[in-house]
Order: sequence, then structure tokens, then C-alpha cells
Amino acid sequence: MRYTILAIKTLLFTAVLLSFPLVSQAGGEVSESWSSKKADSTSETYLENEPSTKELNVDVLSPNNRHVNTNEDYSWRIEKLNEASPIQLDFNDIVKRYIDVYSVRYREKTAKILGLSEIYFPIFEEYLDKYDLPLELKYIAVIESALNPKAKSPSGATGLWQFMYHASRMFDLKISSYVDERMDPVKSTEAACKYLQYLYRIFGDWQLAIAAYNGGPGVVRDAIKASGGKTDFWAISAYLPEQTRTYVPAFIAVNYVMNYNKEHDIVPNEMKFSYLKLSEVNVKQALSLQTVSKELGISISDLRRLNPIYKLDFIPKSELPAKLTLPVDIALAFKEQETKLYSEHQSKILYQDIEPNMSSTRGKKCIVHVVKAGEFFHKIAMQYSCTSTNIKKWNNLTGDMLHIGQRLKVWVPKEDTNRISHVGFGSENKEYSVL
Repeated sequence: MRYTILAIKTLLFTAVLLSFPLVSQAGGEVSESWSSKKADSTSETYLENEPSTKELNVDVLSPNNRHVNTNEDYSWRIEKLNEASPIQLDFNDIVKRYIDVYSVRYREKTAKILGLSEIYFPIFEEYLDKYDLPLELKYIAVIESALNPKAKSPSGATGLWQFMYHASRMFDLKISSYVDERMDPVKSTEAACKYLQYLYRIFGDWQLAIAAYNGGPGVVRDAIKASGGKTDFWAISAYLPEQTRTYVPAFIAVNYVMNYNKEHDIVPNEMKFSYLKLSEVNVKQALSLQTVSKELGISISDLRRLNPIYKLDFIPKSELPAKLTLPVDIALAFKEQETKLYSEHQSKILYQDIEPNMSSTRGKKCIVHVVKAGEFFHKIAMQYSCTSTNIKKWNNLTGDMLHIGQRLKVWVPKEDTNRISHVGFGSENKEYSVL
């Protein structure tokens, strides 16, 4: 009887995997991330609908681009990448257009991601190697989240690899009121490796497996059937949803841009932290990140950036044992002052502390919200976690009337611009722009 129940559970688990994508479908237009997986306008992916050739050619010929790259250059370089990878990397017009997008229109974003790769790629490569997977699969996370571990889509896909809530349970990623392991760079990467390994076992082809990571195994299987049984990605692409159809070309383009950024005069941003200068410490008692920030002299924004897993800046007793990622020098100070840090009184945040911070513009980014039909001050305020009084003050308004198309300045914490604008490196938000 026990074995029968186990067999039934296994069948149900497999059926769920085959029926639904475990990661949200990014897509739409090339936003501030790198993916076509989300049709959500607030995504931060690095992909868009197929770019306009006419629009891109004007940008590519910009005098800011010192190097003139020809199709022969692209073809030769991608062939070199292809020779070194078990993933088939093709060059064609669609891939070329995405290369132009990432190397011209989003070159500043590309420079930032190149800098962030110094932190995250060593983690990705370690786990891809552990599971005997192609190291080039690390570029999926670039498409998914623009290497932002706190990236979150309106549909709920979260983290570097953009897992949906239900998928977290399949891969033992814990989500509680205090913790979301989808934002843990290590644990989410291991989950992504398990899923990619599973997809490859189904299709036996990396292009199809990558497409399935976007749209789900069922979508790819249906396209194979509709094409008359063909198993070449380019042969079945016409039968795939647009987001999935453009995902593999975007993956190839990201692979190219991340390796040949110098040929496009894209210089990686210098980041405050690097993988080799970070260290983990064990947390043995309940601890507030605010206390760590105050006592050890590290900003709370840096603590959040290095420890995105903690949703409320607090590690309760129920989440122990736990770890904190800190710069090496701060990690040493933590060990020296550990007893004192635990003994500090964890005071409750009061309204008197919250209100001044909510109205302040210090350390925040100004975005422009375009008023839509049916919106009013309180509704907009709730969206940006401020008050209607704040919005009126920031825009020198006194009345309660708004009109469609009106542009409102709203100040939000810098880390929240990722949540609001979403995830990868490719979808433009129609609702606001960052100033």
C-alpha cells in the first residue's frame, strides 16, 4: 500500500511538471531586464518582442559606437562560442537584432549586469558544474532577472531564476513570512539546476530545454506535435507562443554580448562587492538587520542587497540556523561582537519613525507615474507604499482631482524600483519612468 501511494505521488508530481511552467513567462517588449518571459509590463527581464530592424539600424550606426561590427564578425564570434558549448548557438537575423538591442539600446544595463556577474556567476558556475550542466546556462538568469535577486514580477515569479510560488515547494525552497528562499542566490540556483536537468532529460536538446524553461514542457511538446514531429527549435518556433519563440534567440544574444562586450565598447560597472570579498557568518540567535547595520557600520541597503532572503530585515528564532552574507571585514567584526549583537534590544518600529521616512526623498529615486482611468490618490499611494499627502506634497497639489494622463512624481526606495519595474533586461514599463 505504501509503495502504491508513493507511485501515485510521483505520477502527480510529474504531471504537474509537464503541465505548467515553473517560472513565470517573461516577455513583452525589451524592458530593463533580459527576457521575453513575462508579458507583464512591470517586468525587469532582458527580452522584448522581436525588435524592429528599422529602429535598431539607426542606433547601431550611432557615432558613439567606435567599433563597426559586421554580420561576418557576429557569425564568426558566435561560431567560436558554439564550438566551446554543448548548447547549439546559431546566428541569424533574429539573434542579430537582439544583439543590437543589448549592445546599443540597453548598453548601460548591460554594463551593470557585467559588473553584477562578478558576484553571481561564480555561484552559478559552481552549481551548474555540480549537476554536470553547460556553464552557459548561467545566462538564463541574466534574461530572467538582470541578476537582481529581489526581482519580482506582478504574477509573483521571484528571484534570480524567477520561480513561481508553487514551484518553490517542489524544489524545497522555503517561503515564510520572514524568509523567501527564491531570493537566496545559492538555493535558487540549485533549484534551477535541478529543473534544467529535468527538462533536458525530457527533450534531449538544450535549445528545446531552454524554451521549456520559459514556456513550460507542455508548450514545447505541443509545438513539436503541431510541426509534425520536428525537434529542431527553429523548425517548431512558428508553433510556439511569441514569448517562448523569442527566448532562445535572446539567450544566444546575451551569451554573445556577455562575452564580446569589449568589441562593443561596453565597460563593466565597478561594483561595491565581489564574490571573493564576501563571507558568510552563522546566526545562532534572533537578530535584526537594523542592529547589525547600526553596530557594525554597514548600510541597511547593503545588508539587504547581500541578504535578499530576509523579507522583514529580521531573523527570528523560528528560522534558525541561519546565515548572513557580509563583506569580509564586516564578517570579522560580526564574530568579534556577536554576543553584543544578540543582546541588543530589538525595538519595534513606531509610526513616528515610519512617517518621516515615508515623506523623505533622501536615498530614494524619483519615478513618474502616469494616471490611468479609475485611479485616485489613495490607490496610487498604496501602489508605491506612501500616502496621498506625500504625493500631493511632491507634486505641489492641493486638491483631490486627477485626470487621465497626468504625470505624478513619486519617490520610492531605490530597491523598490526593481519590485515596481520588475525583473529582467527587456520589458519597458508603460506606467512610469525612472528619472
